[in-house]
Amino acid sequence: MRYIITSLLTAIPGLAQAEVPAVVTDIPPVHALVAQVMGDLGQPTLLLAKGADEHDFQLRPSQAGAVADADLVVWIGPELTPWLDSALAGRPEGAAALALLHAEGTALRAYATPTEDGGTDEHDEHAHDAHADEAAHDGHDHGAEDPHAWLDPDNARSWLGTIAGELSRLDPANAATYAGNARAAADRITATDAEIAALLAPAKGKPIVTFHDAFGYFADHYGLTLAGSIALGDATSPGAARLRDLRSDMAGGAVLCIFPEVQHDPALVSQMAEGTDARIGAALDPVGSSMEPGPEAYEAMLKAIGTAIADCVTRPA
Repeated sequence: MRYIITSLLTAIPGLAQAEVPAVVTDIPPVHALVAQVMGDLGQPTLLLAKGADEHDFQLRPSQAGAVADADLVVWIGPELTPWLDSALAGRPEGAAALALLHAEGTALRAYATPTEDGGTDEHDEHAHDAHADEAAHDGHDHGAEDPHAWLDPDNARSWLGTIAGELSRLDPANAATYAGNARAAADRITATDAEIAALLAPAKGKPIVTFHDAFGYFADHYGLTLAGSIALGDATSPGAARLRDLRSDMAGGAVLCIFPEVQHDPALVSQMAEGTDARIGAALDPVGSSMEPGPEAYEAMLKAIGTAIADCVTRPA
């Protein structure tokens, strides 16, 4: 009987169920946002495995096949996940792909450019010294656009509408559902955003150091003071001059908290903090790679970062 009904639905125009697009995403925050917009209609595929490095990842053959067959690929862009660029290039001409970093409405910030005093200047694109040389070989082109834009909740809210629009273009029969899901997800992010802002109010003006330069969007959004980072990027170890200058700042009491990072050895953080008054916070996870992926992962990632910073800053001396 089920076969007969299915055959009739397929045969009669207008009665067949709409086909929900097959969607592939690069990193957990993007996967979470797409999953919220799709809701009960379908689940996107996440490429980045739990615990994997978003900057340096190799697709398995099955994952490359999923990219090739996807109706839509939603990713941050080649600035963050260049390993996906070549797989996208092999897709049929006109195949849908949405690079969120280049989507209309995305607020971008530049990486801080290392200056001669060891600090940073977001406005001097021509500053160049030993630290700038380190930056060029450290996995990030400082002075260029910072790709960690999902750490600004305003961008995430904007992307929800963009994702809903692209899904609606591919699947107009479910456009109202995508739009409604996007609005509901935006409301949830707004509530989480307000919760984190209240949590981080005591941290404003308190200098902190992170393991690598990934938290500029988060700091800008919540009014935090980043005194620096141990590494400028992920590709190599930080240079001796950078560590010496940062250690000097910490020894002088210019840093309240220093944070290790998921996927990086915390030993260097401990060495930097030893003999100083700087507190060591919980490991930060800017891409949510240590968390269980799913629709709730985006807000959970933001909360975890905010909680770790607030806990360290407000910890009794």
